[in-house]
Amino acid sequence: MRILHTSDWHLGRSFHRVGLLDAQAAFIDHLIATARDESVDAVLVAGDVYDRALPSLPAVELFDDALHRLAALGVPTVMISGNHDSARRLGVAAGLIGRAGIHLRTDPAGCATPVLLADAHGEVAFYGLPYLEPALVREEFDLGRAGHTEVLAAAMERVRADLAARPAGTRSVVLAHAFVTGGAACDSERDITVGGVAAVPAEVFDGVDYAALGHLHGCQRITDRVRYSGSPIAYSFSEADHRKSMWLVDLGADGAVSAERVDCPVPRPLARIRGRLDDLLTDPAYDRHEQAWVEATLTDPARPHEPMARLRKRFPHTLALAFEPERTGEDPMASYAQRLRGRTDQQIAEDFVAHVRGGNAADARERAVLRDAFDAVRTAEAAAEVN
Repeated sequence: MRILHTSDWHLGRSFHRVGLLDAQAAFIDHLIATARDESVDAVLVAGDVYDRALPSLPAVELFDDALHRLAALGVPTVMISGNHDSARRLGVAAGLIGRAGIHLRTDPAGCATPVLLADAHGEVAFYGLPYLEPALVREEFDLGRAGHTEVLAAAMERVRADLAARPAGTRSVVLAHAFVTGGAACDSERDITVGGVAAVPAEVFDGVDYAALGHLHGCQRITDRVRYSGSPIAYSFSEADHRKSMWLVDLGADGAVSAERVDCPVPRPLARIRGRLDDLLTDPAYDRHEQAWVEATLTDPARPHEPMARLRKRFPHTLALAFEPERTGEDPMASYAQRLRGRTDQQIAEDFVAHVRGGNAADARERAVLRDAFDAVRTAEAAAEVN
C-alpha cells in the first residue's frame, strides 16, 4: 500500500506578517498532483491542519477546497487534530465527511477505532490519535497525574488491543501529534511542555508497522518506522536549512516499510545573514540572497542609520532585523535575549528567584509551585482552544 504522509499545514498562518495563503494553496495543488501521479492509496495528515483554533474564513475555504479535491480524486484520507487545532471544530460533521472518504479523527475516545483500507495483500488499519493534552484526557484514559508519555502510552495500549483482535497479518499505521525523543525542534512550534517533560520515547509506538508523526516542522526519521513529515512550508527563519517535503511510504505485504521524500514547492527561499551593514550591502557573497526572505543580524558596534531601509535596497524582501553588536562575552551590555537563549520558562523563573534572593536558589517545594503554575497556564490555553 502506498501512503502519502504529511502534516502541519497551519492553514492561515503568516510569515513575519507576509500572508502565505497563496503558498499554502500551491502546496495543496502539489499534494493533489502527487497523490494522483504516484498512485497513492491513502493520504495522511498528522495534525495542525489550521494554525489556530479559530481559523480565518480564507483558511477554512482552502481546507474545504482540499477536502473536495481529495474526495474527487477518490484517495482515502485520514486526518487528526493537532495542538493548534480546535479538535471539536475540526471534527464537526466528521461522520458525514467520512462517507466521502475523508476520515477526521479528533476525539481521543475513538483512538482505537481504525479506518480500514485494503489492498491486494489484505487490510491495513489506520489509527488516528489526535493531539492528547494530558490535563484534558486523563479521565478518558483513567489516569491520575500524567504527562505526555503516560497518555500516549495509554492510547497505544488501546490500539494494540484492537489490533490483536484482528485477523493475523493485518498491517497497522498510527497517526500521532507529539514530540518524540530524538526529534529536532525549531522556533515555529508551540511549546507543549507539561510537568517539565514534553518528549515521549519512540518505543511507545512499538507493535505497529508505521507511525506517521506531526508537530515538529523538520522532515526527519526517528526510526525506519517512526517519521515526521514536517511542515510543507517554512514558518520561521530557524527553518532556513530545512528541505520541505512529504514522505511517500510503501507498506509491503509483510509490513516492511520503504520511504522516499517528495519535495514541496518553495514560495521563496529563506536566508539568515549576519555582519556589519556595509559588508552586507557590498559583499558579492550575498548576491544569491537578494530575492530571498531575509533575516539580518547586524554586528556594527553602533546602530547604523536607517538600517532596514538601506538593507531593502539590496534585499527587498528583508523581514526581520536584529542587532548584536560585536562585544566580548564578558561585556555587561550583552543582550538579555542572548542570555536567555536556550533556557526554558521554568529555568528562567528559577533564575529570577535566585537573583532577587541574593543567590539563594528555589528549593524543591518552590520549584514544584512554579512548575504547577506554568502547567496551569498551558492547560488553560489548551482548554480555551479546544472549546
